[in-house]
Amino acid sequence: MRSWALLGGITLLPTLGVQGIRIIHSNDDGWAELYTRSFYDALVSSGHDVVLSAPAENKSGSGTLSITYMHHLITTRALTSSGSLDLDPWPRLLPCQYNSCPANSGRTGRNESSPRLNWVNSFPVTSIRYGINEIAPQFWNGQLPELAVTGPNVGSNIYLADHISGTVGAATYAAKKAKIPAIAFSGKSTGTLAWNTSPVPQRSLVYADLAANLTNAVISSGKPYLPEDVFLNVNFPEVSESCNSPGKFKWVLSRVNLGVFSEDDVEWCGSKRLPSELEVTAKSGCYISVSVVDANDKTTAPAEKQAIVLQKLQHMLTCLP
Repeated sequence: MRSWALLGGITLLPTLGVQGIRIIHSNDDGWAELYTRSFYDALVSSGHDVVLSAPAENKSGSGTLSITYMHHLITTRALTSSGSLDLDPWPRLLPCQYNSCPANSGRTGRNESSPRLNWVNSFPVTSIRYGINEIAPQFWNGQLPELAVTGPNVGSNIYLADHISGTVGAATYAAKKAKIPAIAFSGKSTGTLAWNTSPVPQRSLVYADLAANLTNAVISSGKPYLPEDVFLNVNFPEVSESCNSPGKFKWVLSRVNLGVFSEDDVEWCGSKRLPSELEVTAKSGCYISVSVVDANDKTTAPAEKQAIVLQKLQHMLTCLP
């Protein structure tokens, strides 16, 4: 077991008496990326049955494409309605990311010593689709996931970036197409690292701990974990000297777009307009934005669905100064 337990927080689930559940896990940075592996380990340590199904290599930014290529993909039915690539896997000719699989390894593969760690030689949406429909049911006697999580992404996914993010795209697919509640996580601290980096840097451990804590809070709130056709988009600020342990971070309910001409949000912190993701992440301090997103268009979900999430997470949310 890795050392994130020293950071305090991910062993929370057994204390709360929450039952471990079936979770499908994906990303767009690649199956061997350290942020994702740290989060996977944190979820397993929390008592969940997790199956990772992620791209064989870094596929960041594959949520949308050029107009010409997009038209081609629409006509070939390879592009989802949310603008994310969904192509069947093709044969792997080169080694996987960080040499995590040999050349000519096929269309999909797994870690033989940890078979719940799987790669799919395609894009993020395809990887989570394969995970949901083909890979995970093999471990769960044909059952489907109860929750989908993606990331943490290496780098933020905020506002307009949500529309091109593969991490967000995979969560969108889970919520909209597969009807599985989903959470997308992203962290501002950048720098890609291999799964076996040692020692594990603090930023990867902190993000894993925070992501596991929010996941466990959503689970402990009871089913249905989230309203239909929405997902949560969560952005962590940079791990720094002042924001260097999970207990220093604060969760803020936010909205995706600026909302100048939008309908009112849920009433919270004395206002009917939630701060945007941009406002939260620009604020000095260790503030995490948590947006309730409409899976149909990746914009802010309506107030009635925000209200459901607020009721579930109110105990851990704070107001932005």
